[in-house]
Formats: sequence, structure tokens, C-alpha cells
Amino acid sequence: MSPHKVTLIGVPLDLGAGRRGVDMGPSAFRVAEIAERIRRLGHDVHDVGDLPVKIQETQGPGDPRLKYLNEILEVCTALRDRVDELVGESVPIVLGGDHSVAMGTIAGLARHFHRKKQKIGLVWFDAHADANTAETSPSGNIHGMPLAVALGLGTPSLVNLAGHSPMVDGARAALVGIRDVDVPERTNVKASGIGAFTMRDIDERGMRAVMEEAIKRASAGTVGIHVSFDMDGMDPDFAPGVGTPVPGGISYREAHLAMEMLSDTGKVISAEFVETNPVLDHRNGTAMLGVELLCSLLGKKIL
Repeated sequence: MSPHKVTLIGVPLDLGAGRRGVDMGPSAFRVAEIAERIRRLGHDVHDVGDLPVKIQETQGPGDPRLKYLNEILEVCTALRDRVDELVGESVPIVLGGDHSVAMGTIAGLARHFHRKKQKIGLVWFDAHADANTAETSPSGNIHGMPLAVALGLGTPSLVNLAGHSPMVDGARAALVGIRDVDVPERTNVKASGIGAFTMRDIDERGMRAVMEEAIKRASAGTVGIHVSFDMDGMDPDFAPGVGTPVPGGISYREAHLAMEMLSDTGKVISAEFVETNPVLDHRNGTAMLGVELLCSLLGKKIL
């Protein structure tokens, strides 16, 4: 990747999750020297700090099917506006926070390029499908819903965050590394038209073949690719500091290969790294891994 302006945006949101701690994710990435590591690649890095987020202790959860909906919508609206302002002039990198922040990131991208009559592609790494709606979610936690929202499924206030729906066409999106999918949300995954690649697909075909297909989908008729990386997509042996770990995930080298292949396309326009929970981590290793993966995505090479 040629030198770019890169903007870091922290979103210390944990209202979408069932377990506390991911609000400290942006700080963990900064402790892991994210800005300096990116600068070493030749990029111009600006850290604009954290968006303001209300804390759980001062709020009520509201509708048990959509916990903290209003508070999450407020944060995602602010993030949408910030990303909309930055994209095109910069590569926005969003540091979560729980995965519900993706609704704001993708809404900002979709709104920006919709005005130009252009579409975006999406590659989403996760142990979970994040394709629940209020009707299918067993918990009411919104961090299990953002991919469904981006693909046009869910409560209208979230689905219409970009001003149009879907934010991303299922045919131009890929979900990589899933291994824990609620039975009711399987219907949503299939209905969305997204390319869903399970850990079995990676086991049988290898990460290279899976990423070739994912990139083909996300590149087809799009202005660029957004990369949404949930750190629980990694195997917990490599990323223990996540709120919802699932055994049997993506390995260290598989993840780096995926990032390197995306970087090689020259089409990455933005990214987010989410669900890092320092409370459950060992010596900040999960955030350090996230920074390493981001560097590969932004062009770091072995030789």
C-alpha cells in the first residue's frame, strides 16, 4: 500500500455486549503503540481520540430484545458522521468497543459513496455471524446484530442509519471464520445473500482459496473494501482477550495471510478492530496482535 493518511477513531462502547470490558479496547490498542507502528510503514497517522459514550451504570437497558438501543444508535450516528467526513481524504480505522460500532462505520461509508452512486464491499471476520435481529436474538445484545443491519435486516432505526438500505449488498460481502451461529439466525445469513465461509471451509480449502473468493465478492463493482475484524474470529490461543471466545478459530498465520491478501488488492478503504477485552487478556497480547494484523492490512511485508 502506498503512503496514506490514516485516521484512528476510538469508540469505547460496550453497551451492545453482554460482558463488560471491551470499552477499554481503544486504550489497549494505543498502549500497543498502534500509531507509531503504522507510521513506521510510511503512513501519516492522526488519532482523533474517542467518541463520547454513555456508560451502563447511568442508563437503563430499555427493550430487552434491543438492549440500550437509543444509546447505541446515538454513538453509531456520531461515528457515521465522522467516517463520512473522513473517507476519501483518509483511511478511517475504528477501534472498538463491541461490534455494534460497525453499524456506524459502515453507515458512514455507505452514505458517503451512495452520494457518488458507488457501492462498497465488505469482508467481515468473526467467530459469530452477528446476523440476529430482535426476533431471533436469544440475548437482545445488539453486538450480535450489526451484520444483519448492514445487510438490510433488523429494526428500522438501525437499518436506515445510512439513509438507504441495505448499506452493503450481500453479493458484495463475505463473512469469514464463523463457527458459532445461533440456529434462528442461520435463516438471516442465507436470506442476506452474503458469502459465508465457516472454519470448515478454511480447514478444507485453506485461507488462500477462501480469501480469493471473499475478495472477488467484495471487489465486484465496488469502489473499495471495508474490513471488519472481530478479534474473537481468532483462535483463543492467539487472542484470549475477547468477551465471547470460541475454540477452533483462525490461526496467527491464517489471519496475517488474509490481511496481506486484502492489502495486495489496493482496495482497502477502511477497517475496524473490535471486541478486544483487556480484562480477560494476558499482558495486552490480543491488542498487540490486532495492531500486527492492522499493519499487514496497511501494507507491511515480510520482504
